[in-house]
Amino acid sequence: MEKKKKIFNLGKLKHDYLNKMLHDFVSDLDIQDKRVILGSKIGEDAAVIDMGDNYLVAKTDPITFATDEIGYYAVNANINDVVCTGAKPKWFQSTILLPEKNTTEYLIENIFQNIHDTCKSMGVTVIGGHTEITLGLDRPIVIGSLLGEVEKDKLVLTSGAESGDALILTKGIFIEGTSIIGREKEGELRESGYEEKFIEKCKNYLYDPGMSVYKEALLANKYFKIKAMHDPTEGGLATGIAEMAIASNTGVLIEKEKINVLPEPLELSKFYNLNPMGTIASGSLLIAVENKLSHELINMLKENNIVAEKIGIFISKEKKLKIKEENGRIKPLIYSEIDEITKIL
Repeated sequence: MEKKKKIFNLGKLKHDYLNKMLHDFVSDLDIQDKRVILGSKIGEDAAVIDMGDNYLVAKTDPITFATDEIGYYAVNANINDVVCTGAKPKWFQSTILLPEKNTTEYLIENIFQNIHDTCKSMGVTVIGGHTEITLGLDRPIVIGSLLGEVEKDKLVLTSGAESGDALILTKGIFIEGTSIIGREKEGELRESGYEEKFIEKCKNYLYDPGMSVYKEALLANKYFKIKAMHDPTEGGLATGIAEMAIASNTGVLIEKEKINVLPEPLELSKFYNLNPMGTIASGSLLIAVENKLSHELINMLKENNIVAEKIGIFISKEKKLKIKEENGRIKPLIYSEIDEITKIL
């Protein structure tokens, strides 16, 4: 008898189902090499391997929503997850899958140049990969793989937060999503009456405030004992916070009024009817630190021209995931692994 087929939506697998897959097929008991310090877990975005004096950090991540500047996205998406462990990114590989129609020399050369220039600017060496024209694609997909190194006493995990720790957010939210929409929906925005200045500003969110958290992650870990860091991506800030709490086995209480939604993301949220807390959020960094150190850490980041705000506190797991609305009411923090941007792309 044919088994019932479950239909899955775009985006990440649901946490419950993914957790089942990891439990059934990638459990800690299946790890044959005992040098693996950290393998596959919900909320942990990179693996950690003991190489003797240091840890090797390994990460892979695809770019599926963006086409313009896809090489830049691919490098930085992987770098963000590596630096969230406290590691210095070192070696990059990519698998470049190209559409069977409309693949040109310009497209190929642009992706290669994009990857080369981005890696070079961040001190990362390109060490190989694979490129092919793939059946069934209507857009390019770049799957990055990055290796980095970290001293053992400076390793940071997503799972390190504890009840009572402060949760700090840098820059704001919906940064990557704003850039993607500005680039992928440029014509639609123009036809809807948006001025060129607004569209160009949205597109430039890729660089300003920027989707990279390289600077703030390494700065924070250099001067403070960071408990946990996480780079919220698909599913936006809400899903990133949930992943951090799940990994750390805690609850969390968020103050909504403390969350910085910049003007352009706010406008796009209204126009496309998107929840800004659920839209792809690379460029934001979530940092858990002892509450008594939060003010000092925020000041240090601001002195280095990085906007930062304490948006909440980790609480006991039994109290679950909560958010305090602007009117003072406390509600459950609702999140979804399906990113809001899938509604329009």
